[in-house]
Amino acid sequence: MAPIPYWRLSSFYLFYFALLGSTAPFLALYFDHLGFSSARIGELVAIPMLMRCVAPNLWGWLGDRTGQRLLIVRLGALSTLASFSLIFIDKSYAWLALVMALHAFFWHAVLPQFEVITLAHLQGQTARYSQVRLWGSIGFILTVAGLGRLFESLSLDIYPVALAVIMAGIVLASLWVPNAHPPGQHLHDAGDGFIKQLVRPGVLAFYACVALMQLSHGPYYTFLTLHLERLGYSRGTIGLLWSLGVVAEVLMFLAMSWIMARVSLRRVLLASFLLAALRWMLLGEYAEHLAVLLVAQLMHAATFGSFHAAAIAFVQRSFGARQQGQGQALYAALAGTGGALGALYSGYSWNALGPTTTFSIASVAALAAAVIIATRMKEDRA
Repeated sequence: MAPIPYWRLSSFYLFYFALLGSTAPFLALYFDHLGFSSARIGELVAIPMLMRCVAPNLWGWLGDRTGQRLLIVRLGALSTLASFSLIFIDKSYAWLALVMALHAFFWHAVLPQFEVITLAHLQGQTARYSQVRLWGSIGFILTVAGLGRLFESLSLDIYPVALAVIMAGIVLASLWVPNAHPPGQHLHDAGDGFIKQLVRPGVLAFYACVALMQLSHGPYYTFLTLHLERLGYSRGTIGLLWSLGVVAEVLMFLAMSWIMARVSLRRVLLASFLLAALRWMLLGEYAEHLAVLLVAQLMHAATFGSFHAAAIAFVQRSFGARQQGQGQALYAALAGTGGALGALYSGYSWNALGPTTTFSIASVAALAAAVIIATRMKEDRA
């Protein structure tokens, strides 16, 4: 086997998820700083997630059709930076909505194609995926902790500059990554049609659960920072709490190759959904207690770490080589659909119903996913 370009692949994940680490905890806080209401904040946060419903499928089809996945990644990264830079022109609601839509259309084109490139480099060693992907979690941690401290000493007005710098890092990392195969090689791979593979038992159920899982994350990604700030936690502490969750995620990624060699994907997914339901209840009811909050953040190991690693393995196992791009794109698109719905419902319910009820709805969504997996997916060794 050819050597794996470990650090080149890892550097891309580092910067890509550093960008997520700068948006998930702080984007709503920035919009709040600009004076928008919770409903408008929910709408602005939902727009990138809505673009995630559309963009991955379009770019996934194009990647499978042309084989030019790395070119798509590089152009997507550059276009993300260029379109986001429009934020420096104006800060009105309509203009910000345009910026959120444009940059997300290209940003969400990137990751599904890069996942296929990474798996192609791993040459069937899917268990090693977590060892590469964990650098994304490290990037998330560094950004969350660093920006949390930065915003304690500087105004949030510097926030767009920080995002632009990270996006430039994504562009540079994409230029460093080598291609996984000669252009067009995948076009000759064998494999059934995408729809035929999609309707096999358990596959559609899995994708429904992806949407429900991301819907359940809506209040977490949209309002957790504001929730904790209003409970009296400092921005530096909040940044460290976000980082703690991702540290747990990293440790889970390190353990996933061992876990997936011994536990079925179905059981990993089921445990992830059940722990997600418990986590949202804890955040909604007891976030003012630091000990409970620490436990809830450690559960990120399951609600994202084990879930994502198992989901990537399930998609890779469920589709042939010619359909990998579309399979990963559909995963991203349904995650975006669920995330957008989660951001929207939490934006409207946060003030009307309160944090406890909003997180309770999230818990019900995660429980629904657990029921679907338990009843619709067959037991199968990973």
